[in-house]
Amino acid sequence: MQPAAFEAHLAKVADAVEAALSALLGDAPAPGETARPDRLLAAMRHAALGGGKRLRPALTLAVAELFGADGEGALRAGLALECVHAYSLVHDDLPSMDDDDLRRGRPTVHRAFDDATAILAGDALQSLAFDILSDPRTHPDGAVRAELVLTLARAAGLGGMVGGQMFDLAAEGRFADGRPLALAETEILKLQAMKTGALIEAAATMGAILGGAGAEARAAISTYARAVGAAFQVADDLLDAEGESAAVGKATGKDAAAGKATLVGLLGVAGARARLDRLTADALEAVAPFGARADLLRAAAGFVAVRKS
Repeated sequence: MQPAAFEAHLAKVADAVEAALSALLGDAPAPGETARPDRLLAAMRHAALGGGKRLRPALTLAVAELFGADGEGALRAGLALECVHAYSLVHDDLPSMDDDDLRRGRPTVHRAFDDATAILAGDALQSLAFDILSDPRTHPDGAVRAELVLTLARAAGLGGMVGGQMFDLAAEGRFADGRPLALAETEILKLQAMKTGALIEAAATMGAILGGAGAEARAAISTYARAVGAAFQVADDLLDAEGESAAVGKATGKDAAAGKATLVGLLGVAGARARLDRLTADALEAVAPFGARADLLRAAAGFVAVRKS
């Protein structure tokens, strides 16, 4: 698949995700809810709608399609992923974390609203993710829904995304004497695999769960997704080092200023680009056994390597 064709596909997925998320974040309370506070709902919509590549749901849909799964369930799993991803960005942008004013070319949620509303919006988006996955509309089999919930919870929590953020803060010197820590490559890779890679791997794994993939196929998909997740983070670090804020949609040059532990900082730009090329090759090799059926996954790996925002 040519890059332009994949970008068109990604835009189509993004439109579907936007419409479905907008419906979920409507004014009317869902069964079991009492009321939806207007300000909180507006902040959730600001966080979750109107931007983003929607790569994670695109991966879920592509893997589910690879194994013949129903598209509606995969889309709903993708919505849950986007809710967790959006909540993490809202909290990461807070003054007590990365202290960012711009996200996707717009004011961050705490700037558009306030810190307290941003915290609650993130909390509510996280809850909504598991509401979506546990709903029978995602899959009629409760055991499948439970596996989806477990997969996302493990990827997002203590040993995944949140734990990775804690390691990141520690590396920046937010604790103890306040000085950034010099991390070895293995430690940087662990941090990035948790903070960024875990949710990307979960996206692919959830597609395989919905498609009823066997153990060998799941292992191949996990290998692919780990490589794509690592490549995504390297590309992100390169954008921070070399990109323009207007194009990237957020402030750039912050990693070096904050003393963040990145492969760009450790290996230099040329070394990081070489690592990005190797990770892309690893991802392609992992899905080679699936032949042409994995064309979307191959295109996704290529897109991650050359993305500009």
